[in-house]
Amino acid sequence: MRILLTNDDGIEAAGIEALVRVLSPHHTVVVAAPAFEQSGMSHAITVKKYIRLDRYRPLEERYGVAAYRIEGTPADCVKLYLEAISSDIYPEYVISGINHGANLGTDVLYSGTANAAMEAYLHGITATAVSLDMKSEISYDTAARLMEENLFSLFYEEGKVNFYNVNFPKKFGENGPQFVFTQLGRRDYINAFQRMEDVDGKECYFLGGEILDEGNSDATDIAAAERGYISVTPLQTDLTDYLYLEKLLR
Repeated sequence: MRILLTNDDGIEAAGIEALVRVLSPHHTVVVAAPAFEQSGMSHAITVKKYIRLDRYRPLEERYGVAAYRIEGTPADCVKLYLEAISSDIYPEYVISGINHGANLGTDVLYSGTANAAMEAYLHGITATAVSLDMKSEISYDTAARLMEENLFSLFYEEGKVNFYNVNFPKKFGENGPQFVFTQLGRRDYINAFQRMEDVDGKECYFLGGEILDEGNSDATDIAAAERGYISVTPLQTDLTDYLYLEKLLR
């Protein structure tokens, strides 16, 4: 299969190299990823500015894949490759990741990882965002191998376009690696902004905070990850509130 890899951690990140290492012996792989970290960029795209790019030789020389280092957002990388760069290697499937850190619940709205996959989905290509908990005992290579082993059984369905968000837990449950289908939970943060002063003594803030997960049912990705499962959440781009719309049209 022809697979495009991208991420939001940057093309030098360990997570994307693990995917290249595991997938390239079995599939035609091409990489189009940001030149530097672009976490939290959501679905931002670059407008009224040039997007520069070059070839990233370390991945090309180690694994024999085409690799593009792009000075843009995660969504830029996918959009630019699909609409301008691709020629004979047009992907059948796109994987974004493996992200260093979870993208659970409502965090997918902010995630550059998830939204790079969404850009592929908007182009009619099945796409999966893959994330690994920052404190996970699971290696990137293990996560990449499990994704490769389950590509056709779980993620790729010929003739159908899907969009998935996958999260690996801190550690697997007692029965080992198990994929479960879930719905998005809700993730909040407390003490999100830390007040600081810059080198000139001016007031500034640093975004961080502590995770606050409350009220998530067992059906959510957050609950699944807590129990040691690999959560798989099917997503869509239609944000229409159909229940409210139906009420208005009665």
